[in-house]
Amino acid sequence: MRTSFGDRIVPSLMVSDLDVTLDFYVEKLGFEVTGRYPEMGDPLWAEIERDAVALQVFSADFAPEGFPSRPGLTGTLYFYPDDVLRLAAELRGRVLFEWGPEVMDYGQREFALRDPDGYYLAFAEPA
Repeated sequence: MRTSFGDRIVPSLMVSDLDVTLDFYVEKLGFEVTGRYPEMGDPLWAEIERDAVALQVFSADFAPEGFPSRPGLTGTLYFYPDDVLRLAAELRGRVLFEWGPEVMDYGQREFALRDPDGYYLAFAEPA
């Protein structure tokens, strides 16, 4: 019998400037800071949430030993909101879209943006 992985994944991303990243996610995308370390002074790590989505972000100064010294991800983080077009309308003018909204050849309606460290965030739904 297999054990479930659970129903939640929380990516933890290194960022080059935590203040810039928090401003982007909170002010432009509507996330809320739900945790930070240390609690007082300049944070080294923070958790941010919007609805059921959570991300952790941390500075290079807080990276585990042996971690790369600069942010980087060779992939895209996909989010599945209730309504892609409504979310695109909410974010239009606040952030630059890298593509879309459009229906892709593989049958998803999606759009994407990049955060200040170049991480691609795509928002998709079945077309």
